[in-house]
Amino acid sequence: MSAPVVADPIRVALADDHALFREGIRELLSTDDGFVVVGEAATGDQAVAVAVEHRPDVLLLDVEMPGPGAAAVIRQVHRTRPQTRVIVLTMHDDDGLMREVFESGAAAYLTKAILLDELLAAARSVCRDAQTVLLSVSRRTLGRFGGHPAGPPPDPGAGGPAADRAPTAREREILRLVAARMNNAQIAARLGVTQATVKRHLTNIYAKLDARSRMDAVHRAAATGIITADGESGH
Repeated sequence: MSAPVVADPIRVALADDHALFREGIRELLSTDDGFVVVGEAATGDQAVAVAVEHRPDVLLLDVEMPGPGAAAVIRQVHRTRPQTRVIVLTMHDDDGLMREVFESGAAAYLTKAILLDELLAAARSVCRDAQTVLLSVSRRTLGRFGGHPAGPPPDPGAGGPAADRAPTAREREILRLVAARMNNAQIAARLGVTQATVKRHLTNIYAKLDARSRMDAVHRAAATGIITADGESGH
């Protein structure tokens, strides 16, 4: 009687600028014989290099790392290593970002609130079927992604965010630096904080301004006078 065929493990590369997060994912994946981590990256450029060098089946990609943005990384991976399926793993439940990465060729958009079993199932699914596209987002974001707002439109007579939703002084400073086309690493260095702190402020800014991306936040802030058109702080 012939021995059963054992499938090769899915080869995974991890791309996130937080070493502790990569270590955690690596440890979690090590508990399943169906997966093996073959490479890690802390920047967008490194993510592309790791995909080329180690030929992973799946690249788990954070959206906010130093270097090229997530969409550019995905496009480069598809050009240089088209067999690699890119799973975006992010803190941002954002339909604008989701649309951008899918248009660039991402196979899945998952929030970091998912469970390990869901992540493993997603990786298996996108490897099994190249046409599979997976989402793990809120109903609100899914509704906006489909072009159907999940709630009432904003009051056109409102002059800007409510007082309790107005960006703080530090958030306005970060908006000004984003308007100057600085990435998270550059902003963190300028302000003397960690990139995680910058990301946290950006998440708050997106929520307060109902923004879908970095530049959308800048445009909304300029339109409401939070910063001026040239990026300087407004009111």
